[in-house]
Amino acid sequence: MNDASAEVVDVLQALIRNACVNDGTDDSGDEARSVDVLRSMLEGPGCDVETYAPRAGRESLVARVEGSDPAAPTLLLMGHTDVVPVNPDGWTHDPFGGEIHDGFVWGRGAVDMLNLTASMAVATRRLAASGWKPRGTLIYLAVADEEALGTWGAEWLVARETDAVRADYVITESGGIPTPRPSGIKLPVVAAEKGSHWCTLRVAGTPGHASQPFRTDNALVTAARVVSALAEYRPQTQIHDTWREYVVGMGFGADREAMLLDADGLVDACETFPLGLARVAHACTHTTFAPTVMHGGTKTNVIPDRVDLQVDIRTLPGQSEADIRGMLLDALGPELADRVTVVAANHDDSTASPTDTPLWSSMERVSQAFYPGSSLVPTMTVGATDARFFRRLGIPSYGFGLFSTNLRYEDYAVMFHGDDERVDVESLRLSTEMWEALARDLLD
Repeated sequence: MNDASAEVVDVLQALIRNACVNDGTDDSGDEARSVDVLRSMLEGPGCDVETYAPRAGRESLVARVEGSDPAAPTLLLMGHTDVVPVNPDGWTHDPFGGEIHDGFVWGRGAVDMLNLTASMAVATRRLAASGWKPRGTLIYLAVADEEALGTWGAEWLVARETDAVRADYVITESGGIPTPRPSGIKLPVVAAEKGSHWCTLRVAGTPGHASQPFRTDNALVTAARVVSALAEYRPQTQIHDTWREYVVGMGFGADREAMLLDADGLVDACETFPLGLARVAHACTHTTFAPTVMHGGTKTNVIPDRVDLQVDIRTLPGQSEADIRGMLLDALGPELADRVTVVAANHDDSTASPTDTPLWSSMERVSQAFYPGSSLVPTMTVGATDARFFRRLGIPSYGFGLFSTNLRYEDYAVMFHGDDERVDVESLRLSTEMWEALARDLLD
């Protein structure tokens, strides 16, 4: 490994081992531990570091390499430090060990998104330590709470510390996974994302003795019917402009392109695709309903009178909260809908950024040095990112990085929030060098 590779591997391993697991509760995460790691690395000549903690332990870090020209652009590189929970039983290696095996760093967050958080930090430190004096300003942001709506991270910073994170352009996760095609390598860039509607459905019942279940009003039994109804619901396929632009830009070939753009046949076609592509194709063209957490019952011998069911709903461009409520009613049908009350909901609209920007042009130029003949392809991420908070301020925000060809797009896709998450050292090197080159190209 060269110096850059070794440094970013060290940082990534430290972030993985800190196990900043965000389970969605306000006091989880404890991202301050990873902020300590990043602060100790970044503090030094040429780099001003500040930290912000809206809640104990939920700390974010902002590092600035100040430009000389106030009229020049400001680029913000944003990575999050929290990760989702994990079941170690499904892993080949310790999910919080940060171990290296066969050239890959293994661990929760290795691709979502501690790899980019680490490479962005190392690139910022290397630029500052080199004595680089740009015209524009480079900001590095290591943010808390991305995995639970950003309440104590990006949302809070944008609302309460706007000047600290104000920028002309933002890059965050993930993009940049090279896909070889006959016409050259395609590098997807996340220029849009689905919206989210997280809600809790409360199912009511009548308590009673569990030894006499006949003709009882068991809330858990009704909740099971609700789960089945949501799983069986088939929203309409929507071939929207972002999906069409992605499919055409990726150069899938005439036959597969026709399948991916066929609203009537896409669901059936997804059954024949590789798993990673199938999941992305389906999610990008449908409103999705995923029951994820259920709480109910008080004792083994008591018929439950209440069950709370959490549902992760992801929305397409243009869909409002009222649209989703209507789809829920449609999915449940009149009988079940009368048994369900929405007791909590958080709605975020879908967001998108234009691609005719100086940053997009800079990414195109810089990518050529790493993958000659490659082309950028705008895409939509089906998960939420902190980019949405900046897009709502009118700031063009993209998901990008740069990866090697050691794993396929499909391999990366199934690792997000999945088992055996890992990233190769070569990808860490590419991303670090790319961030340095991109900052120089845009800000000098």
